[in-house]
Amino acid sequence: MVNYMLYISGELENLTNFQPRGGVDDPDFTYYFKLKCENCGEVTEKETCVSLNETLPLPKKGTTNLIQKCKFCKREGTVTMIPGRGSPLTNDSSETGKYAPLMVFDCRGYEPLDFAFSSGWKAESMEGTKFEDIDLSGGDFAEYDEKGECPVMISNVRAMFKVVDLSKKNL
Repeated sequence: MVNYMLYISGELENLTNFQPRGGVDDPDFTYYFKLKCENCGEVTEKETCVSLNETLPLPKKGTTNLIQKCKFCKREGTVTMIPGRGSPLTNDSSETGKYAPLMVFDCRGYEPLDFAFSSGWKAESMEGTKFEDIDLSGGDFAEYDEKGECPVMISNVRAMFKVVDLSKKNL
């Protein structure tokens, strides 16, 4: 079992608290990324989608969010999401180039790669205006905050997966 934390970053202009629409542990938010088989090294052609509200029973006990068989070597692997470890990307973190932890994935037989930003994000302006259902599938988001009388933008979004030890408090 290997735990991978998904970290996100980007340039936030006059925005803060960038995260999935329902918060970092939004059960309806769908994560899209490719998977690499740890047995044969094959990478999935298309992104796999995983969300907290979709669970499958495991053969012995418990549940997981994804069971997938490698198309090349036919080995089966699982991805189980572990909520409660994420936090939104703030304006301060963005300005210093830091990444915010978003979600932990317990991967067995697979390694997550190439997270794809899509729709379903939210952020708020420095004046408190809320921007819901931000779509980043095109890469950027730009609007105008009437209350704060300033442009707001999310650009240069980036993501990375890093192996984490959940027994440590500082991820």
